[in-house]
Amino acid sequence: MQEALSNASIIHFLKEKYQSTGFIDSLKIKYRSLICPFISLIEMVKPGEKVGDVGCGSGQFLLLLSHFAKPSYLFGIEISQRLIDNANKLFSSQPRDSYGFSTFDGAVFPEPLQEMDIIFLIDVLHHVPKKYQESFMQNLAKTMKPGARLVLKDINAASPLVYVNKLHDLIFAREIGNEMSMERAKKLLMANGLEIIEENKRTMYVYPHYTLVAKKP
Repeated sequence: MQEALSNASIIHFLKEKYQSTGFIDSLKIKYRSLICPFISLIEMVKPGEKVGDVGCGSGQFLLLLSHFAKPSYLFGIEISQRLIDNANKLFSSQPRDSYGFSTFDGAVFPEPLQEMDIIFLIDVLHHVPKKYQESFMQNLAKTMKPGARLVLKDINAASPLVYVNKLHDLIFAREIGNEMSMERAKKLLMANGLEIIEENKRTMYVYPHYTLVAKKP
């Protein structure tokens, strides 16, 4: 029987899987579900779908999908080889044909993304330098196959609480984020030929999230 999806079950699962990370990484990995809407994101995956994760980090979100959803294949990309190594180690007990990880340069997206039914971009866009955000989204949209969905989850720059996230990034990522408003993000997706099929805003503690689901015709 599949485990019920809740913040408590997510934290319990991640604590079991991540037992030897550093203090800061441990905090980010184990408790992020309390400030990020993981439950609603996980529920977007349909059984049997191929799932991509752009900016997958150490594979945390894809690991949650492997446990709480029923994907047929998981593929993550990240600019850091260290994080890709972490992800491969994390998935080492999974069937080898059920997942894949790859580094990328932040501009050219690996070909396997072209096969994904749904692609997640979770708190990644605000880490892309402003001058590259439009080309980044343009290249990602071109990579998607017709009918594929893109889930863009990020921090809403239109909210005064955006400064809480800037402080968060300064502490944990040692950089200041380039957040955009939900309305600007919608325009960016539509400008690249994607159709907005779902949108919502949600504040968790002091983090102002927005989620946009866009489909490629």
